[in-house]
Amino acid sequence: MRIWVDVTNSPHVVVLAPVIACWRAQGHDVAITARDFAQTLGLLERYGLDHTAIGRHRGAGLAAKARGLAARSRALVRWARRHGPFDAAVGHGSNDQTVAARVLGIPATTTFDYEWATFQHHINCRLARAVVVPELLPAERLDRYGARGKVRRYPGLKEEYALADFEPDPAVLDELGLDPAQPIAVVRTPAEMSAYHRFENALFRDVLDRLRGTQTVVLPRTPQQREEIGAGLIVPDRVVDTQSLIAYADLVVSAGGTMNREAVALGTPVWTTFQGRPGAVDDALVAAGRLRRLTSPDEIELVKRPRDGGAGRARRDPALLAGLLLP
Repeated sequence: MRIWVDVTNSPHVVVLAPVIACWRAQGHDVAITARDFAQTLGLLERYGLDHTAIGRHRGAGLAAKARGLAARSRALVRWARRHGPFDAAVGHGSNDQTVAARVLGIPATTTFDYEWATFQHHINCRLARAVVVPELLPAERLDRYGARGKVRRYPGLKEEYALADFEPDPAVLDELGLDPAQPIAVVRTPAEMSAYHRFENALFRDVLDRLRGTQTVVLPRTPQQREEIGAGLIVPDRVVDTQSLIAYADLVVSAGGTMNREAVALGTPVWTTFQGRPGAVDDALVAAGRLRRLTSPDEIELVKRPRDGGAGRARRDPALLAGLLLP
């Protein structure tokens, strides 16, 4: 089978890399396209995944997203016509790809784990043949997007599949000049370019001020965010081994979703500063005590945490996810 994978954001690289490895091990031919946004291209290179860069993020407003959707979908159609034919198209919320796949008659699958990205889902769920989501997300919440009868669900978190065989590499500590004997925090900036997160996060700014002067690594999403972080914090100037960094951290604070769930999967204490509408997955993790919602920077206590050697990690077979993602 010839499978076309489209990657539009850096966290999706981590999720899809083991799935792509499963498909290739099964003898499938996989071609990858990618959008130039955040650290997506750098991560693909780090993972050794050959790809074709097509398009870029056009901005946070709905009008800008609509223009970007039209332009990048046309570009993907041209690329797929040259490099096809394809038997399946798979993306993590890539509405550009589902539009292009519909034009070309390619069966498409979309996957995601946050149900309130309405602009994206109204396109993807209607055009895709299959919609793959975690069991923690009630399928009926997706009916409004046209997903009825298309939903396939998997147990646990997608990060538990993505990190199933992962073991942390201490080289990241030396790379960033971190002392493992002292507390380490990792902070991820808000997804301000997302249509469902179109406002400034004042709490996040207070968190940065609270952690200045400590061993805190801040991972910005955009060059603009990098410029606004200020002194007293560690900001890598290139793509780093984020998952190893999270595994060795004593605390993670993130306004996004994937890094929160990577921390949960790796057993690292994690706070969320996300101020959009909570999704079912995060609600379930909060209820289980695996994720905490931060309401004040005074709640943060950066201390060394006990280690269990990864004994408490949930590891799930990415082959299950690979099977569900094929239309």
